[in-house]
Amino acid sequence: MSTKYSLIALGLGLALSAFSIPVVGQTETGVVAEIGGKKVTAEELEYKQAGKLLQAKYKYYLAERDVLEQYIDDQLLEMQAKKEGLTVDELLKRHVAVNVPDPTEDQLRFYYEGVQTDEPYETARPNIIDTVRQLRTKKIRDAYIAELRGQYDVIVELNQPSAHVEVGDAPRLGPANAPVQIVEFADYECPFCQKVNEDLNKLREQFGSYVSLVYKDFPLPMHPLAARAAEAAHCAGEQGKFWEYHDALFQTKRLQALQLKEEARTLNLDGAVFDKCLDSGSAIPPVKKDAQEAQRLGLQGTPSFFINGHFMTGSIGYTKLRETVMQELGPILAKKQSAALLPSADPAKK
Repeated sequence: MSTKYSLIALGLGLALSAFSIPVVGQTETGVVAEIGGKKVTAEELEYKQAGKLLQAKYKYYLAERDVLEQYIDDQLLEMQAKKEGLTVDELLKRHVAVNVPDPTEDQLRFYYEGVQTDEPYETARPNIIDTVRQLRTKKIRDAYIAELRGQYDVIVELNQPSAHVEVGDAPRLGPANAPVQIVEFADYECPFCQKVNEDLNKLREQFGSYVSLVYKDFPLPMHPLAARAAEAAHCAGEQGKFWEYHDALFQTKRLQALQLKEEARTLNLDGAVFDKCLDSGSAIPPVKKDAQEAQRLGLQGTPSFFINGHFMTGSIGYTKLRETVMQELGPILAKKQSAALLPSADPAKK
């Protein structure tokens, strides 16, 4: 038997009581205020005051998501315990505790050597055993709950907060009408951006024309080489090789001025034209424009993503990106599947 979870209103409402936020009244038309007879809509407020609202909403979303995840885990354990005729504690003993191996003496000593302590080994040993057991128990428990999530077909429908992003003529990979549009604000010197670039490439390989990727520059003040690298990528774009240059910067991490010019030649660009573009500062305006958009949105770090407008930021890996894309694609794929199952309206095909 398969049970699907979306938001379970009553239970989640109780669980979120500690995070309750008063909601401002709003009419069905979306009007939140009137100023001298001029109506102010929620959409207008969201756009013009995004910098003040987006981060606050995202913090609340993270808290809400954590509470939801814990609530789902608790419900899964209760359901499975009932199915097996056990209490939750008995269930965890049967499927988790019995699978936790005790650490060997060599493992304990290895752990001890990595801990900064003045305690002799024999004194610290009981605490080390408890710590290792706790870590192993958590790992096995998490794996067991992940198994239950698959068994009960858990579906999380809690969306990230969203905002309107001006895409303009920013570099794009994939069709403009793709059902899922990922807008990334990134910095070539940011280690998380360098890592997530591989995940984004993997995502595009998996979903093909269903996904479109738009890149926008947000060089951070603490990264002195990032702005010039962003300009260099735009200079490469003027010769039709933005994405090749973009990927090369994230892969090689060679961002000094001379290295930027060397990379242009590695990609067989016209070196003289590239150098003139980079040295003249002609690529500064598009980088500055993107950064101003990031500031309007109140972004505080990189990478920051808007997936069909839904905001997420920080050290985000492939799993979370794929989960969000699948969440956006779900209704579209379901609609296509339903259409394929419908009987043909063409009498000749009956």
